[in-house]
Amino acid sequence: MIDESIKQEIIRLMKERRFPAAFKCYHNFHKIDSMSSDNLFYKMVIHVHSDSAFRRYQKEMRHKPGLWPLYRGFFVDINLFKASKERAAEISKNKNGIIGNTNDGSGLSAKDDLADDDANLMIKLKFLTYKLRTFLIRNGLSILFKDGPSAYKAYYLRQMRTWNTSAGKQRELSKMLDEWAVFIRRKYGKKQLSSSIYLSEAEPFLEQYARRSPENRALIGSAGTVVRAEDFLAIIGEGRDEEGDLETERGAEVVTTAPSSPSSFVKDTVQKNEGLIVFFPGIPGCAKSALCKELLKAPEHLGDDRPVLSLMGDLIKGRYWQKVADERRRKPYSIMLADKNAPNEEVWRQIEAMCHSTRASAVPVVPDSEGTESNPFSLDALAVFMYRVLQRVNHPGNLDKASPNAGYVLLMFYNLYDGKSRREFDSELIERFGSLVKMPLLKSDRSPLPDPVRSILEEGLSLYKLHTKRHGRLESTKGTYAKEWTKWEKQLRGILSANAEYLDSIQVPFEFAVKQVSEQLRSVAKGDYQTPITEKRKLGTIVFAAASLPVTEISIFLHKLGQINPKVESFLKDKDLEHNLRKAHVTLAHKRSHGVTAVASYGPFLSRELPVELTALLFTDKMAALEARLGCVDDEKVESRNEWPHVTIWTGEGVLPKEANMLQQLHSEGKATRVEVDPPATISGTVEFF
Repeated sequence: MIDESIKQEIIRLMKERRFPAAFKCYHNFHKIDSMSSDNLFYKMVIHVHSDSAFRRYQKEMRHKPGLWPLYRGFFVDINLFKASKERAAEISKNKNGIIGNTNDGSGLSAKDDLADDDANLMIKLKFLTYKLRTFLIRNGLSILFKDGPSAYKAYYLRQMRTWNTSAGKQRELSKMLDEWAVFIRRKYGKKQLSSSIYLSEAEPFLEQYARRSPENRALIGSAGTVVRAEDFLAIIGEGRDEEGDLETERGAEVVTTAPSSPSSFVKDTVQKNEGLIVFFPGIPGCAKSALCKELLKAPEHLGDDRPVLSLMGDLIKGRYWQKVADERRRKPYSIMLADKNAPNEEVWRQIEAMCHSTRASAVPVVPDSEGTESNPFSLDALAVFMYRVLQRVNHPGNLDKASPNAGYVLLMFYNLYDGKSRREFDSELIERFGSLVKMPLLKSDRSPLPDPVRSILEEGLSLYKLHTKRHGRLESTKGTYAKEWTKWEKQLRGILSANAEYLDSIQVPFEFAVKQVSEQLRSVAKGDYQTPITEKRKLGTIVFAAASLPVTEISIFLHKLGQINPKVESFLKDKDLEHNLRKAHVTLAHKRSHGVTAVASYGPFLSRELPVELTALLFTDKMAALEARLGCVDDEKVESRNEWPHVTIWTGEGVLPKEANMLQQLHSEGKATRVEVDPPATISGTVEFF
């Protein structure tokens, strides 16, 4: 607990001085059993957007030495409850908490007289640690997995020395962090844990560690439960459809960056009194250079008086990002268009460091794509990128139609993003940089990718895996598969050329894409950016719990079922499930249908393996689903809150996935076909939140 000065001097000071920070409030599901109309629990996430806030805050600390330190971000537990005037007076004597009267509607009031005639709405705040999770755990992941425990230990000790952490506290933290390193490496081996989902592993570990002793609890602050803290804190946010695919309504959010009044709505901001770096986590052919040229030709479209500069990666010799940093120092208040693909976390960390060292904000511009389960870019997008590259001539980077291995180079870039879904990719960029600009790429009403195009891309991806497994980063023109690569490159060009009309037709007009990006960048440059509601949902709202099943095994099962049952074979023959079935899951509980508590109850099973028996296939001419029977986790039976647990495998045009819930009833009415699976087929799934 902290004293009254924190309420008066941190939160009030940050608001009065208009510091660039966001104060976001969420319901606290941890306390859901204790909630009532007179007793509410929230969590406030305080996120400092700009380094300028720290410099200004340090000046304030020199005048007021008692101020609490300011971190990049931290959490505050808030408990609002009604109390009689006697109880209010009693609590006000307790110096271990922060109390404020909010009857005047001002949020966090500076009033100290709590014994009003009316019942008082009390506020208790508890600051929770942030440095531990972000700087010592998340930011050390790549070092731990790439360089090992010794390098990780050197990293976190260096951080603690920078913070002037006492020797005793260093020993305590080192003991905990060494245990974390052993735990996470044992679980993931050499496969690096993504920083976008690290909390789903870190919080359960910290929870267990905190339980061992009061000293551990004090060290850690407040570890969450076995789910990602931000997700469950926002679990009661806006809704999506039953399967989590469609948005149905737009809700309000409590966000402020220095409101003029308690009720005003102020957007997340990127400060205009700093520089801005625009960078491109993309793939060759994504039109970043063409976009940069258009922005340079008409900088007024950004609605900003700062100079706009551009550095094209293909024309820079030596270390590109160092060159960008040098240019940033020369012109610190400029808008820099970093015209080079920035495909991985290593580059992103360099950009983050550059922002800190040169007083800048950064905004990623990404080609819009639905992606796949394991890549933020779809094969449709990859096909367009390749098609564009193979139409180039005299490219300054020598990646054009004359390049013998152009297809291989694009596959290499595509695989740099492998392992992240579009949701994880977007979420991590927003988490790191606070904003995300999407460049329109493909028309939403396009027809499916032609089979020859899909097949040549899949063949190339398979060949790439064989090549890299044997030769690593050796060029495709060398090594065991050189002849196969030459043949593939030739076929790729022929197939893309034969499908040129299709590939031209599915792209949005370039002028439209430029206009859309310009408008989004204008909002960022003006400090008027608001994270799209769709991204906030993806980042912070859990809608349902489900057992996620491997699509490949479902497809194999259906193929075998069709071989032994003519009805199934006839039904499946024109459904093209190999391409249309992208994800498969059994819904366990949905927020809208079953409530927050029901979804939260599956937290103990998160990421655990769950056997699922498939007992029947039910279908009509509009939809199909597999009846499912759930197994156990650690001898504990897992039950679905759905009346009829199932896996939706196909729906016709215009049919929502949630309508598959009606298949059992339709069968009882004679309107659906049921094919028993005897004996049932068992497939192992994983419990996840969506």
